[in-house]
Amino acid sequence: MGQNDIHAVSLAVLSNGRFLLVRRGHAPAKGLFAFPGGRVEEGEDAETAVRRELYEETGLVVDEIYSFREITLEAEGGKRYRLEIFRGRELKGCARAGDDADLAGWYTIEEMRSLPVTASTLEIAQDMIALSEAS
Repeated sequence: MGQNDIHAVSLAVLSNGRFLLVRRGHAPAKGLFAFPGGRVEEGEDAETAVRRELYEETGLVVDEIYSFREITLEAEGGKRYRLEIFRGRELKGCARAGDDADLAGWYTIEEMRSLPVTASTLEIAQDMIALSEAS
């Protein structure tokens, strides 16, 4: 990773035709819907970080997670996010917004297309739908 690269994680969960999304309450993506996630803290591995971020932003706990994809996102000020995306199953708890999320909920892909959603989130969701239909 470069000096301006930031290691981040997110968790994509598809359940009963709906994706778990949060609406960001702070910059850099304030007001946009995305999968729960955030920065990996020093000394933390990606799996621990994604579980922590899920709990902080939604109050949910995930049993099973699987590595899905890694992408690089360019941000203001020359920053780059190296984002590891995980897929999750078997969530426990009741979704509620917390930390830097001001809303948490479940949305169909059709609903996502009409929301202010990050481009990478919509792309990942469409890929997950295509994979589930191919199975």
